Amino acid sequence: MKGIYSFRIGSMRRLCRPVTQTNESRCPADVSSPPTEVGGQPETGGGSAARPVMRASVAGCRMSVGALLNGLLVSVVAALLWKYSKLSEHAALLEEELHMTQQSQEVSQAHIDYHVALQALQEHGTRMVCTGKMHTDRVCRFDYLCYCSEAEEFVFFHSNSSVMLPNLGSRRFQPALLDLSSVEDHNTQYFNFLELPAAALKFMPKPVFVPDVSLILNRFNPDNLMHVFHDDLIPAFYTMKQYSDLDDEARLVFMEGWGEGPHFDLYRLLSSKQPLLKEQLRNFGKLMCFTKSYVGLSKMTTWYQYGFVQPQGPKANMLVSGNEIRQFARALMEKMNVTRVEEVYKDGGSAEHEKDDYVVVFSRSETRLILNEAELIMALAQEFQMRVVTVSLEEQSFPSIVQVISGASVLVSMHGAQLITSLFLPRGAAVVELFPFAVNPEQYTPYKTLATLPGMDLHYISWRNTREENTITHPDRAWEQGGIAHLEKEEQERILASKDVPRHLCCRNPEWLFRIYQDTLVDIPSFLETLKEGMKTKPSVKKSKPASTVHPGRVREPQCQTSVQTTNEAKLTVSWQIPWNLKYLKVREVKYEVWIQEQGENTYMPYILPQQNYTFSENIKPFTTYLVWVRCIFNKNLLGPFADVLTCRT
Repeated sequence: MKGIYSFRIGSMRRLCRPVTQTNESRCPADVSSPPTEVGGQPETGGGSAARPVMRASVAGCRMSVGALLNGLLVSVVAALLWKYSKLSEHAALLEEELHMTQQSQEVSQAHIDYHVALQALQEHGTRMVCTGKMHTDRVCRFDYLCYCSEAEEFVFFHSNSSVMLPNLGSRRFQPALLDLSSVEDHNTQYFNFLELPAAALKFMPKPVFVPDVSLILNRFNPDNLMHVFHDDLIPAFYTMKQYSDLDDEARLVFMEGWGEGPHFDLYRLLSSKQPLLKEQLRNFGKLMCFTKSYVGLSKMTTWYQYGFVQPQGPKANMLVSGNEIRQFARALMEKMNVTRVEEVYKDGGSAEHEKDDYVVVFSRSETRLILNEAELIMALAQEFQMRVVTVSLEEQSFPSIVQVISGASVLVSMHGAQLITSLFLPRGAAVVELFPFAVNPEQYTPYKTLATLPGMDLHYISWRNTREENTITHPDRAWEQGGIAHLEKEEQERILASKDVPRHLCCRNPEWLFRIYQDTLVDIPSFLETLKEGMKTKPSVKKSKPASTVHPGRVREPQCQTSVQTTNEAKLTVSWQIPWNLKYLKVREVKYEVWIQEQGENTYMPYILPQQNYTFSENIKPFTTYLVWVRCIFNKNLLGPFADVLTCRT
C-alpha cells in the first residue's frame, strides 16, 4: 500500500503545482474576479495587488488537497477491506479443505491430499471398467464413484476424461448394471448410478473422500448364518482374491441398509479395516467419493438357489468345488486363531492334543428343538462308542464352535442355518441332518449339496420324522416362525391335515414355515437304523484323501492314415501320443474318446478306446472325407480338451 500511497501523493503534487503563464490552474482562483491592473497593465508579477488572488488560489488548492486525501483514504481502506475479504475467503476455503480432509481421515487412517483428490474429480470425473457380459456376472471397478446420502444414490460425474466401459446407454437400466449381492438377478439387489457433469460439483456440498480401496456390496441376509457364509463371506473372499488391490487393507461397504446383525464379527475377519454400513455414510457428509472401488460380488462360489423363480435346489452349472470351500475355511480359521486338533498333533503337539474321535450335536434353545436331546446323545455315544459334545450358537462364541467342529467325526443337527458350519469339518467326517415331520429332505438340500461337492469329502445322511405324534407345532406364533392363526380357518385345516409340504417358491409359504418350525421328538430306533444304513457307505477317515480333480491335457501328435480296400471298403487309422501331463501323474484309469464325422453330415460316431491308435473300418466309405476329434479321459469323468480336428480322406 506504501507504493500506492506515494504514487498518489506524487501525482497530487504534480496536479496542484501553480501555472503562472495562464489565468487557469488545476487549483484555480475565483475565475469571476478580473485581474488587477497597475498603470493600465495587468500585474503579472509579485505585488500587493496580486496577493489576494494568490491567497484565494492557494486556499482553493488546499481544499482540493483535503478532498483528495479523503478520497485517497477511502481508496486505501477499500483496498485493505478487499484484500482482507480475499484473505478471509482463502482462509475459509483452507479451513473447509482441512475439515473435509479430517472427515476423510475419520473414514480412514490413510493419508489423502484433499486438494489433489478434489482436482482429480473435477478434471477427470468418474471412470468405470467392468468385467462380465451380463448384469448377473458383472463386477465393476470405479475411480471416484460418489455416493449422495441426500438422494441415496451413487453418482457418476462426467468429464472429457471419463471412461464408462461397457457404455450401455439406456440398456444399463434393463434391468441394472450389476447385482450388488451374490444372489442372482434379485430385484432388491440391483445396482445403478445417477449421472451428472463434473461442473455440477461447484454447486454441491464439498465431497468427503475415502482413500481406501473399497469393495461395495449388499449382504443378502446378515441375520442368518447360512446366508452370511454362502451369499456374503465366501463370495467376498474370492472377489477379493480376484483383484490384487482388494487386500487385507481394503474397506468393505455394505449398502443393503441392514444393521450390523448378530454375525458382524465374521465380516470383520475379511479386512483389517472396519466395514462401513449404509447408515454410517450419512455421518461423513452429504457427498462421499470413493477414490478407488469395486462394486459387486463374484457368484462363482455359490452352490444353491433359494427358489425365487423355481423351487429351491442346487444351482445349475456350479463352478465351485470343495477345494475352494476348504481353502476359505482354512483362511477364516487362521483369522480366528483356530487350529485343527489333528494339525496340532501332526506338528508335534503334546499328548493332550492327540486327536480322538467324537460326535458333535448342535443344540437349539429357541425353535426347531430336539425334545429328547439327552436321550439322542446317549444313543449316539453307545452307537459310535465315542464321546458326544454339544455346541450352541446361543451360548458359545463362534470361534469356539469352529474349534470343536473342526475335529469332529460326526456332526448331528436339525435342519437349519447352523449346519453351514459343516464346511469346517475334517475330510471323511459325516453330516447327519434331521428333518421335522412332513418336510421332505430331498426338497431342501443346501447342506447336502455342500457336503457332496467334489473335493469336500464329507459323508451326508438325512433322517426324517415320519410320526406325526412325535411333533409339537406352534400355530399361534408369529407367521415368520410358523404361526398360521392369521390364515383363514379352511387354510389352517388344510395345512394341519397335510402330511408332506409340496414344492414351493421362496419365501413365505405358510405350510413350509409351519412345518419347519416344529419341535421334534426323535424316534431313536428309526434314527439309529437310518444312521447304520448310511454309515455302510462311509469311507474310513484315515483312508479318506482329497479327490483328484486334475484333468488331462490335449493328446499330442494326432494323425490319421487311410487306405481303400475295394470300391466299397476303406480303412481309417487314427493314432496319437499321450497328454504331456500324464507322465507326471498316477491315474487309475486312462481312456481316449474319438469322434468321427463324415464331412457335410450333422451326426458323428463316438468311440471310447483304451489304446493310442485304432483302425476303423465299419461305416468307413472310400473316397470320402472324415473329420476326426480325439481327447483323453481320466477316471471316467475327468475330460480333457479335444486336439485340433483331423481332416482325413479315404
